[in-house]
Amino acid sequence: MHVAREDIPARIDVPGAVARQTAQFGDATGFAAMGGEYFSLAGGTDIAPLLKGLQDDACQTPHWGYMLAGELVVTYTDGSAETCREKDLFYWPPGHSVRVVSDAEIILFSPLHEHAHVMDHMKAVMRQ
Repeated sequence: MHVAREDIPARIDVPGAVARQTAQFGDATGFAAMGGEYFSLAGGTDIAPLLKGLQDDACQTPHWGYMLAGELVVTYTDGSAETCREKDLFYWPPGHSVRVVSDAEIILFSPLHEHAHVMDHMKAVMRQ
């Protein structure tokens, strides 16, 4: 799920301050430590081949984040896809892959242990 900044309801909107909040934005219950991550990804990057061998050949870690720049397509194991663009707030549930359309800068918040497992797997595939 992604939400453009202007589509996030303003809870406070006064001169000099706007506070926006969206509800039902994923559930972190059951996860321990969260990691804060910053990704720089070049246009054309497709992580799908690096996920081969994981459950459903997909990243099974949920992510919450913000697109600082660029555009990417997130594909889910149920066959759906969505495009995230600059200034979008997003939640990617388990069971996804990412393809970068144009150079992207992304901030992610992810369960640390689970995402480390995925990144270790990706690094191992790149070494092959």
